[in-house]
Amino acid sequence: MPEASRWHQGGTPKPKLKYRRDTEIRTTLQELLVYFIFLINLCILTFGMVNPHMYYLNKVMSSLFLDTSVPGDERTSFKSVRSITDFWKFMEGPLLQGLYWDSWYNNQQLYNLKNTSRIYYENILLGVPRIRQLKVRNNTCKVYSPFQSLMSECYDKYTSDNEDSDDFGLKRDTEWKYSTSSSNSPWHWGFVGVYGNGGYTFTLSKSKFEAKDKFVDLRLHSWITRATRVVFIDFSLYNANVNLFCIIRLVAEFPATGGTLTSWQFYSVKLLRYVSYYDYFIASCEITFCMFLIVFTTQEIKKIREFKSAYFKSIWNWIELLLLVLLENTKIYADFYYLAYWHIYYNNIIAVTIFFAWIKIFKFISFNKTMSQLSSTLSRCIKDIVGFAIMFFIIFFAYAQLGYLVFGSQVEDFSTFQNAIFAQFRIVLGDFNFAGIQQANRILGPIYFITFIFFVFFVLLNMFLAIINDTYSEVKADYSIGRRPDFELGKMIKKSYINVLEKLKLKKEEKDEEKMERSDDWADEARRKGFDEDEIRSAEQMKKWKERLEEKYYSTEIEDDYQPVTQQEFRELFLYAVELEKELHYVSLKLNRVMRKLSALQN
Repeated sequence: MPEASRWHQGGTPKPKLKYRRDTEIRTTLQELLVYFIFLINLCILTFGMVNPHMYYLNKVMSSLFLDTSVPGDERTSFKSVRSITDFWKFMEGPLLQGLYWDSWYNNQQLYNLKNTSRIYYENILLGVPRIRQLKVRNNTCKVYSPFQSLMSECYDKYTSDNEDSDDFGLKRDTEWKYSTSSSNSPWHWGFVGVYGNGGYTFTLSKSKFEAKDKFVDLRLHSWITRATRVVFIDFSLYNANVNLFCIIRLVAEFPATGGTLTSWQFYSVKLLRYVSYYDYFIASCEITFCMFLIVFTTQEIKKIREFKSAYFKSIWNWIELLLLVLLENTKIYADFYYLAYWHIYYNNIIAVTIFFAWIKIFKFISFNKTMSQLSSTLSRCIKDIVGFAIMFFIIFFAYAQLGYLVFGSQVEDFSTFQNAIFAQFRIVLGDFNFAGIQQANRILGPIYFITFIFFVFFVLLNMFLAIINDTYSEVKADYSIGRRPDFELGKMIKKSYINVLEKLKLKKEEKDEEKMERSDDWADEARRKGFDEDEIRSAEQMKKWKERLEEKYYSTEIEDDYQPVTQQEFRELFLYAVELEKELHYVSLKLNRVMRKLSALQN
């Protein structure tokens, strides 16, 4: 059967299998090289968008506007504002002092200010600050009838339906008249509400004294009322030394419960992108990136057309599509605050993109034995993990609801159901406030904490680790008996490297004479240890069979682990198994003989 020996069962010639394997290896290496170039380009591009001065600019500005106290009252800063009175003190004190820098520290005017302020002498105040408040209508909630004689007015929490758009107070200037927003900026997400873009708005003067008189006038005429739910303070700065804009928003919320909650946003962004030579280098990387994006998009479209529904069965194809979708959604708006918001949004998209770009490297290194074991372990135990996750989250959410209902009114970490969920994750990681839980409820607090640690930490997490460990042991056992990846990237690169050295005559090819010498050396060593000639010949035959079978079934020239076996190959495997059985029987007889001798010596 000369023709049958050249073909596997199924009609695929062995030379063609080798050619297809070599082609796959070359294609994989080429894809890996191209992807590394793309990844390096993407890293340069993303890190070029971030400036280490961003953090320091934010830190300096936050220290100035958040931590500066009211003169004569060291306890009142923007962070510590708790009432309307404290808020007006901040407006007329630290805010004005931080916004208006008219002269140098020795009262000399070093710069030609041109009617602008330079905060910390280096940051130009762009335009003038804007202040805006949102209100709710009266009678948006209902007062219980026995209390109506004590309180006739009722102001609910802020919603778009409850928002007040009527003029109030003096009704003469913009701060007393409602105005709608002309931009489509995102709404602000605060502590107790999500706020729209309109409201009662006014801008400050370029003069510090006029701005202070404005604040005094608004305070005396009660611009902030019981209906006020939030006040925004917006302004922008530019630092030419580091080419950064800093867009600042200070927010004071006045919830229906009374009091004041403060929050803030500091966005340091680089809006003028191409100034230095390094910026133009980043621009070239952006052009290269666009070229890669076009090429990758074209490749994925071709794959979808070729494989159709089968394309979506691979997790790596989903990651590639996700990368393409993320990179194409990068619109930016022209207003300073809106521009900063969308610039941060763009940065976040790029951050997620670079994360998945690094994850995709697993697609190439999965040919490595260790990485293949990892992926095989995760794929095998996914069903067990899903079943375990259902049980885990049933218990976890039950404890979260218990903690929210028992401690929610006393402990900040459990003040909302979402906070309770994250608080429990922190407990698992060892970060918890046991004193607060115990103080909130001296009986249920310790019971909740001890049982949660026992069931979640000691039982459930160890069950999760046991699932992973058992599956990994099974995968490792399968790999030890020959179930391994189609080809390992490390061995493939090493083989290519050796071939290159041999072609360059830097490494001599191993000759048959050297192999025979190593074989003779092994036989001489066996004779010195007392083995007879029959045992040596039998061992040599077994070694040759083993090497021939390993070369045939473990080599990278076979297309996969499930290639059909021919009748001749099956016969060789059967004879190999018979010889193994004979050797095992021979070893067993020798062991029995040795045991009998040992028994005779003991007797």
